[in-house]
This record gives sequence, C-alpha cells and structure tokens, in this order.
Amino acid sequence: MNRLANETSPYLLQHADNPVDWYPWGEEALARARGEDKPILLSIGYSACHWCHVMEHESFEDEETARLMNELFVNVKVDREERPDLDSIYMDAVVTLTGHGGWPMTVFLTPDGEPFLGGTYYPPEPRHGMPSFRQVLRAVADAYRDRRGDVARQARALVDAIASPANARPSTDPLTESLVAQAARGLRSGFDPVWGGWGRAPKFPPASTLEFLLRRHLRGDEDALRHVTTTLDGMAAGGMYDLLGGGFHRYSVDAEWVVPHFEKMLYDNALLAPAYLHAWLVTGNERYRRVAEETLGYMLRELLLPEGGFASAQDADTEGVEGLTFTWTPAELEAVLGERRDELLLPFEHARFVLRGELDEEERRALFKAREPRPKPFRDDKAIASWNGLALAALAEAGRRLERADLLDAARRLGEFLLGPLSDEQGRLWRSYRDGRVRNTGYLDDYADVANGLLELHVATGELRWLEEAHRLARLAIDLFADDERGGFFLAPAEGEQLVARKKAFDDHPTPSGNSMLAYVLLRLARIYGDDELERRATGVFRLVHANLSRAPSAFGHLLCALDLFFSPPREIAIVGPPDSPVARAALSRFDPNAVVAFGPAGGIPLLEGKGYVNGEPAVYVCERFACSAPVTDPAQLAA
Repeated sequence: MNRLANETSPYLLQHADNPVDWYPWGEEALARARGEDKPILLSIGYSACHWCHVMEHESFEDEETARLMNELFVNVKVDREERPDLDSIYMDAVVTLTGHGGWPMTVFLTPDGEPFLGGTYYPPEPRHGMPSFRQVLRAVADAYRDRRGDVARQARALVDAIASPANARPSTDPLTESLVAQAARGLRSGFDPVWGGWGRAPKFPPASTLEFLLRRHLRGDEDALRHVTTTLDGMAAGGMYDLLGGGFHRYSVDAEWVVPHFEKMLYDNALLAPAYLHAWLVTGNERYRRVAEETLGYMLRELLLPEGGFASAQDADTEGVEGLTFTWTPAELEAVLGERRDELLLPFEHARFVLRGELDEEERRALFKAREPRPKPFRDDKAIASWNGLALAALAEAGRRLERADLLDAARRLGEFLLGPLSDEQGRLWRSYRDGRVRNTGYLDDYADVANGLLELHVATGELRWLEEAHRLARLAIDLFADDERGGFFLAPAEGEQLVARKKAFDDHPTPSGNSMLAYVLLRLARIYGDDELERRATGVFRLVHANLSRAPSAFGHLLCALDLFFSPPREIAIVGPPDSPVARAALSRFDPNAVVAFGPAGGIPLLEGKGYVNGEPAVYVCERFACSAPVTDPAQLAA
C-alpha cells in the first residue's frame, strides 16, 4: 500500500496498491521534490474514466515502469473531481503544449509546481506515432537534469500563459440585447440538422445551450425550438440514453448519439432532466416528460447515498469490459422478448450490441428486469457539492411541476445534506464528502450551484429557510472569490492554497461555470432583495466574456441564460401562502424562466415587505422593479 490508502477519493484508493510510490497532492510531496531536486510527475484522472483505468493497468501496475517512476520522479496522483483548481491549471498547460486535453492527464512539474511538459494517455509501447510511457519518463528526466535552463524558461512561459486570462480587463463596450441575438444566430453554425447537437463526433450533451434556446423560442426565435427538439429527440432515441433504466451516458462517440462512452455522471443527468422537463412544458410532448422522470428515477435508484446526497458517477466499465452491463447479444434479447428483434440492436464491441429504438412499456420492464441481476459498474460514491447543487435544482423543480412528493422529499433531504455534512461550523461549503469524511474547501462552482439549488427548493416548498441560505451563500461567494479590480470570480478562494496561478473559468462545458451560475444566481437574488450591488457583480462577469460570446456561443450556454435574464423585463412574483394553494399553482404553472419568486409572509426580504394574506386568502403579487399590481386571490385571473 502507498500513501493513497488514507485518502477518501475512490479514484485515489484504486491506485493505493500500485507499486508506484504515489503521494496525494500536498506539501509533503512538494517538499520531497525540493529536497531531492526531482521533477514531479502529476497524474490527474477520475474514477469513471475508461482510459485512466487502461493506463493504470498498462503502466502504473507494471513493476518496471513503477521502478522507473519512483527512481526519477516524485509521483503525485490527483482526483480532478476533488481538485478542480489543480485540474484547471494543469489542463491549460497541456492544451497550450499539445493543442488538446483529456484524461488521464500526465504533467511534469518543477519542485515548485510549475508545469514544463505534459500530455494525456501514453501507451506502454510505441504506437501510432506516440512514444512509450517509459521513453517519455527517461526523456523528461534527462531534460530536467541536463537542460535545466530550457526547462525553467518553458515552465515560466506556461505559467504566464495560464495566468493571463485571469488578468484580462473587462470590456467597456455596452451590454446590449444584440449580444444574445447574435449568439443565437451563431448557434446555427455547426448545428446537425439530422441528429441535433453541435459539431461532429464525439458529441456531448449540450444541456445549457438547449436551455438558452428554449428561452429564445419564448422570445419568438423560430429556429430555436427546432434546434432543441431535434437534439432532445436524437439523444433520447437510445444508445447514449439508457432506454431501460433511464439516465444518460457521458457522450456519444459518433454523430448519431448511438454508441456512448458508457460512464454515467451525476452532473449530466442533473442538467438534462430539467432540459427535458422544460421542453415538455413548452411543447406538451409527453415523451420529454417521461425522459425527465426516468432520468431522475435513475439518479434516485443508482446514485442516492444514505445521507441524502448523490454519488458522483458510475464507471464506463463493468468487470473490466466497457459497456458490459448495458449492451446485449441477439440471443439475450430474444430470450427475454421471445422473438428476434435485430432492428433494436446496433453493433458495439465484443460481439455485443447497443439497444436503440422503440419499446413498449411491457418490453422495457421485461428487459430491465432481465438486466438488473447483471454486475453493475463501479460507483464513485463521493458526493461533490456543486454536482449535488445541480441535482437539488432538478429534483426541486421537477417535484413541484410534476406534483411528486417523493421528489420533493428527496430534494429536502439533499438540501439538509448540503447545509449539514457538506458545510463546516462557519457555514462554508466543503468540496466533497465520503463515508463521513470531507475533503477540500468549496470552490466557486460549489457555492454557485448550491445557492441555485436552494433557490429552486424555496420555490418548490415555499419554505423561507432555503431562500435565506441561498442569499447567504451567494454573499459568501462574493467575499471568497470576487475579483474587485477586474470583475468576475476566481475558481478558488483567496485564502486557500497558493498555486502557481489563480484561475477564472467561464466555459460552460460540461457544467455551467461558477462564473455563469453565480451571475445567474446574483441576478435572481438582486430582484428579490432589491440589491443593485448583486446585479453589478453579475454584469462584471458579462463584461469579461463580452468579446468571446460571438466567437464561440456554444461554449457559454449558461452564461447566455444569465444574459437573457439580465435583459428580460423584471418580473417578480411574491406569493403569500403555501405553494400548493390554487393561486400559487396558477402563478407558477407556465414556463417562465426569467421570473423570480419569493414566498412569504416574511420580513427582511424587500420583495415580501408589506405583503400579506387578503381577507385570509393566499395571494399573489406580480411586480416589476417592486412596483406591484393589485394582489390576486383568484387563480382564474392569473390564467388569463
């Protein structure tokens, strides 16, 4: 056993028996590198990563390779999900060096943590024009020993490149609605009109972009809804979507959403369930509602932890074979359905097939029942705060809109988990939790996603506590992460560990960036609390991204949602009374993503001040910049 045996991350624990003398990231490893003047070999991955497992079996479990690593380097293993700050810094270095990134990521650092060389997967033997991992190890060690000046210059140049985006000045150009309209037009480029999505293979689920286009449809954009429905239909046809058990795999290796990379991530499903739910609200298509419910059902069945939080992911492999749990042979399918149904099977690997096509409910249940006894993929059972915040928003809204008490109960338990085991005594968030142990300070996306989830829980339950906690966490995020000079928010807190660079992240793939989500949350809270400072902080984010929106709109799906909210006419809904009252239900029945909602009666929240029951009846106050129309107690008046 090496030093990883004391860690909580399942990914790190998977490497605890390697002959490599692994260290977790920390001062002990850095001090040894400085003391012995050795470069650091930093390996970053995650438990559901197929190629991470491949490299482990080929190289890290190999005695000769491990001997070489131990002789030449101080070896550090990092779970990217626990340390997004490290992952972001060193991924930028690898992309700068090679033009692409991915996991497993292998980066070579000076003893001070400055990167000077890196890549992703290295094979055990030379192939496809790639050197073997052992060749890379020897070459890097030789360069560090014999060409120290070149190494230092390369490291300094990389650190400067990594740090420069965070030092960008905000745009002074005006923020106008043309930004949003131009981004929507830009999304027509690269759209696949047959299968949906953007670009060619591999294809990743563009949940945030779809949410933005649904908003554009509400504003009269005729193309937007077609882009949304084509993509939703393509993804849900089977393959990337699990037709039997619900839930989405990570991405499709082809352009038709057929053959997935079989890992299932909490964040994908937490983002896609609301996308399908909202599409159902807009179109009335029951298929979208069913996919949303099945996806949430998957999360509750496979990822729910005893404490009320949700596990991070399920692996791509089962017993070392990718997709084994989810694929079929023709004989297996015939044994369940009683007849050959070859039209449902599309080829994968190992003489197994992906299931795709139309199944009636009886067939689906029979096949699911037959599949359930199979071995299941490994589950990474650590709970990540930000991803659980996304799950909270999905469960709360779906519970409200679908009138499902079980989903609301799960959302309440998740809210308690986030504010309990995943928070410290001062009310600050931890990044991750597993088996009663927490790891690492919360990052920007943790605060932003949890605050957003708590806002949705307030709307779903009418309970004031969740709104107050969302407001507290958003204000705390400003204190911890804001760049008062240039605007926007850093990924890691100022008082945290000092790394070689302090990053700001804006890209909304695969999850909303912390900047995008916090801007969205601050705008919602600004309209409830009448706080111009919160809105100013949000616009600071927009100004930093202003120049890039038109160039790559698909990279900023959630930021575009926040901009759409920013440019929308303020519509504040104050509801006095329980959320299940007829008038409250009527007020919240339609899909109006830019409305902000607060439940009372309550003092201390400006939108709710002076608003009470009317003749003992629950009432709805519809306001614009706190100028409110007469209270409504008759649901029919709101439906008009």
